[in-house]
Amino acid sequence: MKKIIILLFVAFTSTAMAQTAKDKTAILNILEQQRNDWNKGDLEAFMQAYAKSDSLLFVGKSGPTYGWQQTLDNYKRGYPDKSAMGFLTFGIKKVDFLAKDKAFVLGSWHLKRDKDEPKGYFTLLLQKIEGVWKVIVDHSS
Repeated sequence: MKKIIILLFVAFTSTAMAQTAKDKTAILNILEQQRNDWNKGDLEAFMQAYAKSDSLLFVGKSGPTYGWQQTLDNYKRGYPDKSAMGFLTFGIKKVDFLAKDKAFVLGSWHLKRDKDEPKGYFTLLLQKIEGVWKVIVDHSS
């Protein structure tokens, strides 16, 4: 009986670890796609990583913004053209799973533009919604 319990524990742990690795890869792929979309100048595509919801929370230097559309509108105002958007790179520091359907990401961002190179950090809360990881909270500074 003891051997069966140990085997079940090992099987469960292996499955959970494999799922976590798969989810981490999925999240990193989403962030890489976001970076690529930004560097193409495509804010609409960039925003696909976010939950298309009125409860989406984005916190930046101007304070909190609620809602997918409002967040997109703010991005369009702040980055009206490709020159303003520059070239984006991310440095992902950590991806932690808070639950099987929630993850926390800490990273840095850097924009290379003709006249300046702003940079900062971000924290993201992602939720797996209908099998797809989506950003539900973004705090970027």
